[in-house]
Parts: sequence; structure tokens; C-alpha cells
Amino acid sequence: MITREATEQDLKTLLEFEQGIVFAERPFNSTLIDGEIHYYDLLQLIKSEESLVLVTEENNEIIASGYAKIKKTENNYSNFDEYAYLGFMYVKPEHRGKGVNKLILDELIGWAKSKNISEVRLDVYSQNESAVKAYEKAGFESLLTTMRMKV
Repeated sequence: MITREATEQDLKTLLEFEQGIVFAERPFNSTLIDGEIHYYDLLQLIKSEESLVLVTEENNEIIASGYAKIKKTENNYSNFDEYAYLGFMYVKPEHRGKGVNKLILDELIGWAKSKNISEVRLDVYSQNESAVKAYEKAGFESLLTTMRMKV
């Protein structure tokens, strides 16, 4: 397995992964619209100096993805001005449970550190117990829970 920076040539696969993420998240979010959804501007993320998109390959097949993007804090009361936001974390189902996501996480966190970033954040549905456990195992802790109600 190798982890490398994503390129424009990877976009077709990455767009498929994006729909895989949407499919996996639908059971946790009844507010998602039907049909194809695009969460990310993948081309912009690949080209930006403020983000890093990674893929993991095995036998010349892309099996996983993830990105880190430097974001500014939206307040003036945090003890940091910027943080790295992680997203687009996807591993093809047949490769899950093999530590592939951890490889990408470690690379993204290393990139954030190289940019002098001291805070890394991500979002995960609290009902997605396997993902929550994986992120906790990697050292993340819950910070805030968003509550919602349909009226």
C-alpha cells in the first residue's frame, strides 16, 4: 500500500468515493436530498496550497481518500488562529478494518504539523459508532454534539 497526493487524473475515482460517502451517511441524516450530492470541490482541494488530498493505492487501485484543509477560526476566543479540518475520509468497503484510514490520518496530521497547525478537527455522525471508535482510537475526542429537530 502506498499513500500519495491526489491528482486531477484521480477525479473520476474520487467522485465515486464522494457518492460512497453520501450513501454511507444517508442512514444517519434524513435531511439529505435524494440523488447525487457533491460535498466537496475536489479539484479546488487538489490544487490549493491550503489543503492536501491524499489517496491510498493497493495494486495500482485507489482504495481510500482523505483531505486536510487549513481553516481560520471563526471566533477570537480560541487559543489558536487556524486549524486543520479533515474530511473526505473514505475507504472502499472491502479494505475497511485494515488500518488504511489510520495511514491517511497520520499523513494528514503530519502535514498539519508541518504547517505549524496545533489543532485538527473533523465531523462524524455520532450514530456512526464504528467511525467514532476509529477516530477515538486515533486520539480524537468528542467536542460538541449538534442537535436537531424537525418542526
